[in-house]
Amino acid sequence: MKFAVVVFPGSNCDHDAYHAARHVLGQDAAFVWHKETSLGGADVVVLPGGFAHGDYLRTGAIARFSPIMREVQQFADRGGPVLGICNGFQVLLEAGLLPGAMLRNRSVKFQCEHVFVKVEQIDTPFTNACRPGQILRIPIAHGEGNYYAEPGVIERLEKNRQVIFRYTTADGAMMPEANPNGSAANIAGICNDARNVVGLMPHPERACELALGSADGYVVLESAVKAVTHGMFAAAR
Repeated sequence: MKFAVVVFPGSNCDHDAYHAARHVLGQDAAFVWHKETSLGGADVVVLPGGFAHGDYLRTGAIARFSPIMREVQQFADRGGPVLGICNGFQVLLEAGLLPGAMLRNRSVKFQCEHVFVKVEQIDTPFTNACRPGQILRIPIAHGEGNYYAEPGVIERLEKNRQVIFRYTTADGAMMPEANPNGSAANIAGICNDARNVVGLMPHPERACELALGSADGYVVLESAVKAVTHGMFAAAR
């Protein structure tokens, strides 16, 4: 199977995602420049972290207009698995593929640290290999990861089980001190209504090998391989 890693000017986690897909998972992977108009037959699309277009205006606000985003939208509409990591999550929000927005961190500082996230739902292409309630230790690196949506939207996300990852303590408690950025309801990641598009602020691709301090993120990308291999989520060609 093949991962497409979309590269915007200012992306800086694209090689991390490529390495995880190709050299850790052993799958085919290719970089796709933001001006391209084809995803090259990809089975999974990853929008990586970084600072697309310098994050001018708002995070992801310019990247949403890149030509490749039309292809990403169509791929998602066909049911293809799309993962937005950190800045990629921000791009998905700006593009309307996921609801809500990102605000400056509550600390008004760039947060770079390991955090604990709880897997809330396992029926997505990026969590199907997880255990229900599994706690993952994964790094974050962002200045605007404070997820916000109006109360009615948060209520709908909760009701529809679209909150996929949530910041917790190491033992799974949803405490204010476990929330590194002030995100509403301790939300670390969500999915769309169809459950094939997932965005999260923590970086699973930076936690796929023990040499990096944690291999907990491996299961997120392993889930994508399992989903495609077993035909759980696939874009119609």
